[in-house]
Amino acid sequence: MADEKDKKPSVWNKYNDEEKVQLENLSKGYIDFLSRCKTERESVTYAIKAAEQAGYKNFAEVNTLRAGDKVYCAFMKKSIALFQIGSEPIERGLKILGAHIDTCRLDLKQNPLYEDGGLAYMDTHYYGGIKKYQWVALPLAMHGVVIKKDGEVINIVIGEDESDPVFCVTDLLIHLAQEQMEKKATKVVEGENLDILVGNYPLKDGEKESVKAGVLKLLKDKYNIEEKDFLSAELALVPAGKARELGFDRSMILGYGQDDRVCAYTSLVAMLEVANEKLDRTACCLLVDKEEIGSFGATGMRSHFFENILAEIMNACGQYSELKLRRALQNSVMLSSDVSSAYDALYASCFDKKNVSYLGKGMTFNKFTGSRGKSGSSEANAEFVAKLRGALDKNNVDYQFSELGKVDLGGGGTIAHMTAVYGMDVIDSGVGVLSMHAPYEVTSKIDIYETKKGYAAFLREM
Repeated sequence: MADEKDKKPSVWNKYNDEEKVQLENLSKGYIDFLSRCKTERESVTYAIKAAEQAGYKNFAEVNTLRAGDKVYCAFMKKSIALFQIGSEPIERGLKILGAHIDTCRLDLKQNPLYEDGGLAYMDTHYYGGIKKYQWVALPLAMHGVVIKKDGEVINIVIGEDESDPVFCVTDLLIHLAQEQMEKKATKVVEGENLDILVGNYPLKDGEKESVKAGVLKLLKDKYNIEEKDFLSAELALVPAGKARELGFDRSMILGYGQDDRVCAYTSLVAMLEVANEKLDRTACCLLVDKEEIGSFGATGMRSHFFENILAEIMNACGQYSELKLRRALQNSVMLSSDVSSAYDALYASCFDKKNVSYLGKGMTFNKFTGSRGKSGSSEANAEFVAKLRGALDKNNVDYQFSELGKVDLGGGGTIAHMTAVYGMDVIDSGVGVLSMHAPYEVTSKIDIYETKKGYAAFLREM
């Protein structure tokens, strides 16, 4: 018997013709973003361009700030913060949208290229929580940068154009896979076997033939890359090709890396939507790296990047002191913009149907995440949730509250607890996703649209 939440009317039927056009336009922009921005560097480049078109300036080129000014601050080309200065003193707190722009992938190791059996391979190290068997026999594209010793930056994108070659991780043929098929799913394909196939033509040098040498010659001729240059490279293998509309009714989107670029994109769009509006409290859109591996590292949320740049912003406004900075952080409110698991009828036993998000039912909130007994959770205060509900209802935003799955099955975490340490009010919010962390994930156009509306309402009302 279907749960009452499952019977909730579709949000689609409330839209007039103009809203349906807005929904489709947002979806087209999102599909383009998904297809073009498959690494955090590419996402930051996209965000900078969009911000500048909306009137934002590079904070590095600004000396002073006042109410109404808009600036962005990029860090190591892999994280970015956008600020719109409000009329109130910053120590009274900011309104923050925080999302991450890194995604699960295969990274090249520092010494990746080798030859075996007349085939050239590149060795990889998987990044983030993946089911490794899902990454075999897929067309993969290579994205990233190679930095040469003299400082030259070589941008690499191979496999996205129809004329490009692609790469793949090979799989064992079913005829010889009897032993493999008896292994647990975690061992069917092991991490050291996620090497990509990159060449087969040998280069003849006297009496010797070498496929590896042939690959290196191609890299030298086309990109001016030598083998040692991989030591100072950041190269990732991601599913090749564009994101697509899904379903006969085109109601969903299928694409790589929607966790968490779907929330990053909607946060960015919402931030730029209010760019010409007068805000009381300063607004911030924070897009960070490294969430999929615990937010460690200089560009992750555990670093002091945000705290440091906020101090710089307050100083440019003539408002900085250590005490005022601490007050600003504690008085802030934040939506930790991240995805949640959506109900999948094929795996119904994993969900509590009363407390799960459903595709097409609107923006999703997780009052807490963590695992099992709320371990590792940051739980939002009821007073904050009540105020947020009022802002969403005022702006006609459809939303739902969810948990990641049944209590004892596991769970997950976001960047919420890393900002909650300052004492600010924060809650997880975003879009429900099917097939999360698979090479291709599924979202609903309705949920994306309602989430963008919800983020904009948060910036205007809270």
